[in-house]
Order: sequence, then structure tokens, then C-alpha cells
Amino acid sequence: MVDLLDFSKAKTVSLDTRPSKVSLSESATPWVRGGTLQAFLSGLPGILGARDLREVIRAIVDAHLTGRVVLMGMGAHPIKVGLNPVVIDLMRRGIINGLAMNGAGIIHDFELALVGHTSEDVDSEILTGTFGMAEETGRMLNEAISEGHVRGLGIGASVGQFMATHDFPHRAISLLVAAVEAHIPVTVHVAVGTDIIHMHPMVDGAAIGAGSLRDFQTLTSLVARMNGGVYLNLGSAVILPEVFLKAVTLARNLGHPLNDITTVNMDFIQHYRSRVNVVSRPTKPDGRGYALTGHHEIMFPLLAAALIETIGAK
Repeated sequence: MVDLLDFSKAKTVSLDTRPSKVSLSESATPWVRGGTLQAFLSGLPGILGARDLREVIRAIVDAHLTGRVVLMGMGAHPIKVGLNPVVIDLMRRGIINGLAMNGAGIIHDFELALVGHTSEDVDSEILTGTFGMAEETGRMLNEAISEGHVRGLGIGASVGQFMATHDFPHRAISLLVAAVEAHIPVTVHVAVGTDIIHMHPMVDGAAIGAGSLRDFQTLTSLVARMNGGVYLNLGSAVILPEVFLKAVTLARNLGHPLNDITTVNMDFIQHYRSRVNVVSRPTKPDGRGYALTGHHEIMFPLLAAALIETIGAK
């Protein structure tokens, strides 16, 4: 037999004095037909993800209005789900001051600008050995990177200038062309062997390596200016989180403290590297990190619309 505790001696506290994490003041407001986006945002509950979204909006708006740097790193998936026009609009408005991409990003941006479609059926084409063997993609992108290498350019500037000076029927949809036109630096960070253009006969490993290193130097120089600024990681689970962490480390090593920075990871799954290398580690000791989880094609246009509306209201 177990000697039972005497529950009648348990001590209680009053609800009036007990600390609570949720209050009625944080409740959502029901939607009223014909309302505005600002009303929608104001009506979100002041709890968890909704609270984080509002704080992210505030951080980016404050950085923009006070002339601090707002950088965005992105994987290729946001391009494939149709977000180029939204990103381009934010660049042209001066809300995004620098863009970092992985190697797949330039491929999908290039193909959309050249032929208006991208993203092949890997499952079927890998069986025939034709996966990744698009002639124009491999030849022209490698040509652009090699030509830029001779001129001492990073991959972002090399491909952007190549596309801006050639006849691409859908160039208006290109992130790289828009960045050249808006004088916004774009950096490209490559893991050799991960991209289809590395299988092409024209591939030049020296040019890719030197160009990607040059872009790392450029990104680190931008990150060094990020005091009070914001870094937004959109849909890169490995490459950009790793690159960003090293850029933060090197910037601080060279005497740039990077105080009061805000970082945001937006993805439909919160991965380990993006959580620790974007949200957690770089923001110590006085910054803030946020994880906004959801589909890129929904969450990023919502964020962009909120930024535009909030900036316009100030």
C-alpha cells in the first residue's frame, strides 16, 4: 500500500494575483465586410504567430524609415511559386536593400525570363538521363559566370548584367534584371555539384568558386552595416542560413558589433539550420529572431502588403 498525500492541505492562490499568459485584450476582432488590410492586421490576436507577424512588420518598417539595412536571403522555391513580382516590387520601393540567392535561384529566374516557364519533372527525366540538361540554361548561365569572372564580378552581378544586356522576352519578371536596374546588390552562394548547370560541358569551376567567394565578401559587407536592421530568410533551409551565420561571424570579427538586429525565417517547415543560424544564434545578445511558418505563396505576399500599407500610413 502507498501512503496517500493529504490533498486537503494543498495551498491555492487567487486568480486575481496568479500570473497569466493570455488576456481578453489580446483577442481577435471579427472581420467586418469591406474592411481594410490595416483593419485585418489590427484585428489579429496579440498572441504567438499573429503577434510575431506584427512585430516583424514593425521591425522592417522601422528599419526602412530610419535608413537601416533590410536584407533578404531566399531559396529557389519562392521563385517557382510565382513570387518574383512581389520581391521586385519591394526592391523598387527600396524596402529590400540587398538580395542573396542560392545557385538554383538564378536557374529558375533565368528560365522564367528567357522562356516563361521553369521547373522540370525530375522523377521522369532522371530515368532518361535528360534531367538538368537544358542546353540554353547550362550554356548561357555558365557563359555569364565565366565572362563575369574575367571582369572580377560575383555571380549575382555577372548573371544580372548578362540578362539585362540580352534579349530576354520576359525580363520584366526577373529578380536579377530588376536588381541591376534598381542598383541593388544580388549575391549568389553556390555549393558546387548542387545545380544543374554544373553538369554542362561549359562549366568552369574556377569561375564559379571565385564568383561565389566574391559574393560572400559582398554579402558580409552588407551584413556589417546591419546594425538595427533586418535579415529575412525566405525558403532556404541550408545554404543561406549557413552563409548568413558566417557573414555575421566575420563582420563581428572585423569590428562590426551588429547590435539590435532582427532576423526572420519564413518557411512552410521550420528546419534546424534556419532556426539556429537565422533566428537564434545571430541575434544574441540584444536582437530578436522570429519564425513565421506557412506557405511562401501566402505568407510573403501578406507580409509585403502589410509593409506597403503600414509605410504608406506613416
